[in-house]
Amino acid sequence: MLKNVLLGLIIIIVLIQFIPVDRSNPTVTQDVVAPEPVKQVLKNSCYDCHSNETVWPWYSYIAPVSWLVTNDVEEARAHINFSQWDSYNAKKQARIIEEILEEVDIGEMPLPIYLLLHPGAKPQEEDILVLTQWYFSTDAGPDEHAEGEEHEQERTEDN
Repeated sequence: MLKNVLLGLIIIIVLIQFIPVDRSNPTVTQDVVAPEPVKQVLKNSCYDCHSNETVWPWYSYIAPVSWLVTNDVEEARAHINFSQWDSYNAKKQARIIEEILEEVDIGEMPLPIYLLLHPGAKPQEEDILVLTQWYFSTDAGPDEHAEGEEHEQERTEDN
């Protein structure tokens, strides 16, 4: 009985390998516009999921893991795609930069499951500093937020 169950599992595992998944890397329309140190941090920590330059690891070719990996990459690209930077207007780009800094700063990105197999992708303090400097040098920086805080402070002082 156990022998038949194992044989059945092996057959299923072999058969699911033939279910196709899309591991394509579409054409890059425009790479993210950022200083080279920022690009290096993004390439090291983000590009495997959030670009059209995904390096597909060996386990992305073995079902059912391949289904999970391709799904994660599809979702990530739909959320932010550094290879289609030109598809975002300036306001959206600024929001993306702000979101990147927030997610990295609180340790939400890269995803913990990704870091299990890619520990070198975890941004270090100096990487976060590079992203922070980028944030402050763009329209995403706190100038817009600071104005709102000043107005809020003025309203509080008036009361």
